[in-house]
Amino acid sequence: MSTALAHTAHHIRSRALSWLHAHHPMGALEGDGLAGKTETYKALQETALAASLILRDGAAGSAECTLARELLDFSWSQLKDGTLLYERMLRHPLATDTLEGYAHFARVGYRHPGVERLIPHIAAMGTVKAVEHVPNRRLAVANALRITGHDHGVSTSDWETLTRATWLGGNPEPWHIDWMTGYSVTHTVFHLTDWGSHPEWLPDDVVAYLVRWLPVWIDVWVESCQWDLVGELLIVGSCLPEPYGEITDWQRLADLQHADGLMPRDDQPVDDDPVTRFRDHQHPTIVAAIAGTVALTRALDTPALEAS
Repeated sequence: MSTALAHTAHHIRSRALSWLHAHHPMGALEGDGLAGKTETYKALQETALAASLILRDGAAGSAECTLARELLDFSWSQLKDGTLLYERMLRHPLATDTLEGYAHFARVGYRHPGVERLIPHIAAMGTVKAVEHVPNRRLAVANALRITGHDHGVSTSDWETLTRATWLGGNPEPWHIDWMTGYSVTHTVFHLTDWGSHPEWLPDDVVAYLVRWLPVWIDVWVESCQWDLVGELLIVGSCLPEPYGEITDWQRLADLQHADGLMPRDDQPVDDDPVTRFRDHQHPTIVAAIAGTVALTRALDTPALEAS
């Protein structure tokens, strides 16, 4: 990875993190429970993911670590220190979002005793193997169990079976990919590698397939101005054993990013209303923060190459 790319990734991540921190009060839950607040609840978990990776990977200075910790503290407090996750897990044991979201907090030391007691029961029910979700979501559950230390019943062969059930795991005709499948591909890689921390966990044939076709897919969604998905595909590139990244792709995102750190979702005009701006562009800004974090972490793990 070139030093120029690492510098650009850091710039994108720093601005995105600042924007998320400056606007995080807009992501507060209203009322006591989670009923009817799916999008806000999901965004809190995604914010926790971005912040937890910054703290996990150690590729940030003290100021950015402070911002990340404050975002985690806010998200955790909004979930009543995990109690809302516990109540949802207790009432809806087959809803995997609670376990997936809890893992982001647990990764960096936030634990809830009730959730910790429930997770082994959920795992014993065979949730990883039996819940009727799309295959990459089942990988998400398996990875959440791994992160929280409750993956005792998930074997290497289970991971192989889960991987081969995904679209990516079948090495299909790459030109058949569509927008939704693109997101499925990215999340398959995220969960298999635990967001880039273990690129060696990607099967060799999947690595070879991605090395060949990832650049093409990035070009496809650059052409259609789907910047959220482009950001996720750049994360995939950073999750490969030999990180893939073109400085032109990263510089394009840096140029698109607003001065305050907002990353636009697509080529549509960004609304002037602050609430609408936050709602429409929080996710791509979270993606930008994660993309920068994973790229920087891999840059520390691989020899730096000077840009030509």
